[in-house]
Amino acid sequence: MEHRIILEMGTGNDLYGLDYTKAAKRAIQDALHHSSIVMFKSLDISHEDMRVQVTIGVQKPEELDIAALTAELPRGRAQVIGVVGGLDVHDPENNQTHFIATAAIEAFVPITAADWKLSSPT
Repeated sequence: MEHRIILEMGTGNDLYGLDYTKAAKRAIQDALHHSSIVMFKSLDISHEDMRVQVTIGVQKPEELDIAALTAELPRGRAQVIGVVGGLDVHDPENNQTHFIATAAIEAFVPITAADWKLSSPT
């Protein structure tokens, strides 16, 4: 059975390029920089056994380059999906729109209760 072992969130933006994928890549990198999973070595779990689910929120998810975003994930079997979210902030004085993306990265590994053992303090 798979269990979620991590949930990290990040935000990214593209201020001038009108590129949702660029904003989303920055959101993924922001989330990745917040996480460090040391249990793989401790429990002798291969990174290949990890499933990574990334949800990206932008105003127009159909404009995301999913393959480019999937390539941002350094480990595990990654799946990226786009959903409506994030923000488009329009500056009417300068006639510019800034894209803000949000990312949620979840990591799942196949573990059973027998794989976990709490030790007593010594």
